[in-house]
Amino acid sequence: MSSQLLRSPAQKANIVGSLFMVVAMGLFALEDTFIKGAAAVLPASEVLLIFGLGGAVAFAVLALIRGESMFTRDVVSPPMLIRFVFEFTGRLFYVLALALTPLSSATAILQATPIVVVMGAALVFGETVGWRRWTAIAIGLLGVMIVLQPGAEAFSPLSILAVVGMIGFAGRDLASRAAPAALSTNALGFYGFLTICVAGLAYSVWEGAPWAVPDSAASAAFAAAVGCGVLAYSALMKAMRTGEVASVTPFRYTRLLFGVGLGVLVFGEDMDSMMIVGCLLIVVAGLFILWRGQKVKQDAV
Repeated sequence: MSSQLLRSPAQKANIVGSLFMVVAMGLFALEDTFIKGAAAVLPASEVLLIFGLGGAVAFAVLALIRGESMFTRDVVSPPMLIRFVFEFTGRLFYVLALALTPLSSATAILQATPIVVVMGAALVFGETVGWRRWTAIAIGLLGVMIVLQPGAEAFSPLSILAVVGMIGFAGRDLASRAAPAALSTNALGFYGFLTICVAGLAYSVWEGAPWAVPDSAASAAFAAAVGCGVLAYSALMKAMRTGEVASVTPFRYTRLLFGVGLGVLVFGEDMDSMMIVGCLLIVVAGLFILWRGQKVKQDAV
């Protein structure tokens, strides 16, 4: 029986899609690691600008190779302008979180993005969310609070940077739902990275730190971060287009394992019991919301 399931095209597609998702999450975690490394020796505004330029060039080349148009009226449509604002907020504050707070805690807080997206879909788009999912949303947000540990001696106000970044990414994902379908994945990637450049330039005015020419180590970190980011984005798109969403999406949470692991191994970070509990609540709540959402759709058919 199991061998028949494995020979099923749908089963194979789900396995391949899940593997692509795991690869994407691992690459995203590596991207964060390289950005954090570069931000240790260069101003955050410079990190944003160089990283944004690298990614924008990479996606522009991909779009050019595939003959995709990026300069259309759709770029300045209201949904894209809203997406720009949220992308700006998410990228700026998350990079600041990577630069100034532990990688493990920033990654953990980022995992609440799908939970906030569901909450936003209910409040903004009027999607129906039952009491079970609202309960899961509350539990997931409680998990974020436990990771932050407000009031505790170990609490750092800088952790709020990751929360603002996470909210920015959730808003970007919501805005992407209304983005014109004519814009390709490469076009969205190009404008997403271009937004990072704008964030870097804007933050440089506030930061006021002198920029420096990156040394060989920082240059290598930037190249690796851009490479990982582009590959991760491509693997993510491949995952979502290969397997069923319900089967592939849960593997997004492997990013937490990669992020925490790299934080411990590369930066010597510690995981206390409260942070572990908070991470578990976020992941369990997210998985339940995903499962419940699929069940509601199936029952409605």
